[in-house]
Amino acid sequence: QLRDQWESERKMWLQWNPPPHTPQQEKEYHERFSQQMERWLDAGHGECVLRPQACAGIVGDALQHFDGERCSQIAWVVMPNHVHVLVVPHPEWPLEKLLHSWKGFTARQINLHLKRSGELWQRSYFDRLIRDADHFANCVRYIRRNPVKARLREGEYLLYESDLAKAVT
Repeated sequence: QLRDQWESERKMWLQWNPPPHTPQQEKEYHERFSQQMERWLDAGHGECVLRPQACAGIVGDALQHFDGERCSQIAWVVMPNHVHVLVVPHPEWPLEKLLHSWKGFTARQINLHLKRSGELWQRSYFDRLIRDADHFANCVRYIRRNPVKARLREGEYLLYESDLAKAVT
């Protein structure tokens, strides 16, 4: 329900604010939409289908399965109701193709585990292009701190950090 309302408001905002966006419009967009979604996720809204360790493990295993082949994993966190991934896709596996693979496989496996069917993942996704070393470090720290921000305890999330990510303080 919240996501439908969010998508409707976002669609209307984009109609009234077509690209290219000014810096002020970008700031407004992120305050109204990106940050709002984060607040809802951190508050535990949504189905929290990834709360069971078995379901979170399916996602974690899928993310790591092709590390070094389809992509290079930097850092990720699997939380009860969402996932953050910092990854370098290999040229023959663009981000859209990687996400389709991960989402398709994990949806089938989790639905089998939970004896259910239907959609599991949000249709769209949020991506960021890393601009520089500071932005990279901020993304690593964001992933690392996200479970704490959501007040999750050890064992309520899965966190992976490569050696490169672990070097970020």
